[in-house]
Amino acid sequence: MEIIEKLKAAGLRGRGGAGFPAWQKWQMVKDARGEKKYVVCNVSEGEPAVAKDGYILEREPEIVVEGIALAMEAVGAGKGYLYLRKDYFDKYKDKLAGIVGGKEIEIAREPGGYLGGEETALLDSLEGKRCEPRIKPPFPPQAGLFGCPTLINNLETLYFAAKIDKGEYKNTRFYTISGDVPSAGVFERGENLTIKEVLEKTGNLPEFDFFVQAGGGASGTILMQDELDIPLSGAGSIVVYDKQKTDPRELGLQWINFFIRENCGKCVPCREGVYRLREIFSQEHLEPVDIARARDIVKLLAAASFCPFGKGAANSFGGLLEKLIKP
Repeated sequence: MEIIEKLKAAGLRGRGGAGFPAWQKWQMVKDARGEKKYVVCNVSEGEPAVAKDGYILEREPEIVVEGIALAMEAVGAGKGYLYLRKDYFDKYKDKLAGIVGGKEIEIAREPGGYLGGEETALLDSLEGKRCEPRIKPPFPPQAGLFGCPTLINNLETLYFAAKIDKGEYKNTRFYTISGDVPSAGVFERGENLTIKEVLEKTGNLPEFDFFVQAGGGASGTILMQDELDIPLSGAGSIVVYDKQKTDPRELGLQWINFFIRENCGKCVPCREGVYRLREIFSQEHLEPVDIARARDIVKLLAAASFCPFGKGAANSFGGLLEKLIKP
């Protein structure tokens, strides 16, 4: 059985956040017309409270390289890239170079921050351009790196593709658990577990009143205790917050500092919307949060942001305003 059929049979979905079926993306690149094709392993991992890719890279980097080489052969790519977050590049480049050996896989350093993980911003940075998202369509499988069909997968996706090819896939995924828990860390557990089950099986289900941020540590979804009987999506992170000890306003300021720092400034809704949210949440604590104005900004971010960055801010702040900040 060819690897694309194996991916389809295994039901592997992308582990970078979007959850797109891996086999479909590989098939699109394989079927695309182009004299040159590329494969990019995205190891940007700039979302707060997400550490799974670094965990895999530390322990089984050879499996990751196997996954890239496997993808290159499957889609007909002549060259691959290991696109590493800056600190990962500094830490692992020499070890990875030894594993890569004579394979046509280049180890590349991400020049920017979190936005460097957005797939089209990633392509521009590899081309030596400013790290900003592109207009889509066209999508990378049709016109990606240097205008050629390009397969971009998260490190965890390619890691499990290699496991599937060797018959070692056990329908698991990696979860990063942090916050008010006794055993923070990265855990490999069943991919179809609910959020509550993941916390239970890792010994991290609190006995106190709590809420979680699921999927990411700044753009993740806010869920209360009675909303955890659903599978985890996104980048696989769960941040647990003690409800009694957490000031929603201070939490919002933590997020907004991230969104301000990592904002590329390309589109007005995101650039100005995030700035205005900081204004609202930075007011003196004696003044209540202007919920109506903040909700209007969140709606604008969700509807008009150029790329997923602004939509991620809308997701987290929408939950905060709806569930944790009272008028």
